[in-house]
Amino acid sequence: MAKHEGYLSAKESRRISKENRRITNELEKKRKRKNVPEEEYTTRMHNENNAVEFDNLHTYFYTDAGTVKSVDGVTFDVPIGKTVGVVGESGCGKSVTSLSLMQLLQRPQGQVVEGEIRLNLGDGKAYDIAKIPAEKMQKLRGNYISMIFQEPMTSLNPVFRIGQQVDEVIALHEGEGKTKDEIKARTIEMLKTVGIANSEGVYAMYPHELSGGMRQRVMIAMALACNPRIIIADEPTTALDVTIQAQILDLLRNLKDRINSSIMLITHDLGVIAETADYVVVMYAGRVVEKGTVEEIFAHPAHPYTIGLMASKPVVGKQVDKLYSIPGKVPNPIDMPNYCYFKDRCEMCVEGCDGAYPCEVSLSPTHKVSCYRYYDKKGAE
Repeated sequence: MAKHEGYLSAKESRRISKENRRITNELEKKRKRKNVPEEEYTTRMHNENNAVEFDNLHTYFYTDAGTVKSVDGVTFDVPIGKTVGVVGESGCGKSVTSLSLMQLLQRPQGQVVEGEIRLNLGDGKAYDIAKIPAEKMQKLRGNYISMIFQEPMTSLNPVFRIGQQVDEVIALHEGEGKTKDEIKARTIEMLKTVGIANSEGVYAMYPHELSGGMRQRVMIAMALACNPRIIIADEPTTALDVTIQAQILDLLRNLKDRINSSIMLITHDLGVIAETADYVVVMYAGRVVEKGTVEEIFAHPAHPYTIGLMASKPVVGKQVDKLYSIPGKVPNPIDMPNYCYFKDRCEMCVEGCDGAYPCEVSLSPTHKVSCYRYYDKKGAE
């Protein structure tokens, strides 16, 4: 194949591109079908108390250098009325997992190739988002699932006024039988709900006339305009200062309780997770390495990666010369090892770590970890 590490010949690159086109054309052909019978994507929730269930989800990107397994067998639940924090370093698959749920992957390169994403529609009915056709997905976005994106300045259209952009969301999903004045009144009501005092003034403004915190509030208003069951918040406070961060998190928490929805909070900030989440999912290199309640993860972190994340955060009142950092680097996503992905960076390796990727071990009914250190204690599932 390659003479040097990281080098691909033109012939090899062409072969990979040809194979990728064959795979993505097949997947796209299936996804773009019309008049698909509902039975094909109707499913049942394993637990009716969950809003969403990710079950063995695999999302790949087919590039000219090879297949990137961004999400490689992710399984976790988002209970109704709860906040699930998804934490991990950049590139671990957090955002790709949420984009798979929204069906907003960059296609045709990005594809869900295996697994289920069960969305609870209520009354015992559920859809498998991994199999649902694109035309049907349009009716679920906004009404059932909505997303607050990471950077509001790039998510809002700079050439349209704020009011027009929020109006469009309401008109598209809940506009049937409503006049323009009724839609405008609903938009202004939503802007007030997210804490914008001068809502009528902001309605007529352009995105560049607002501060970062105000733009983020507008994005939240757009996401919540149709009272969705699931709110995906993809690092909603990254670009904001600490004071505004606290306000936005309080706002999300209050609005979630008001409309009884669930939040999937994606972040790399452990402080935000500790303050906001009910459950925590720790991801590394496209896989879930540990999950549990927020108390279990913070009081009894089990996976060496989680322990390393906890050790690397600064502690108030504790003086240190140098903050801890996890040694090594993440493996190449195109050529993942056949053993534990964290092994080469781990400072707690045991004899079993030379084997295949570890199975999930239950430390309690809600606390699960994928690590050989716990095989003898609890047994692998």
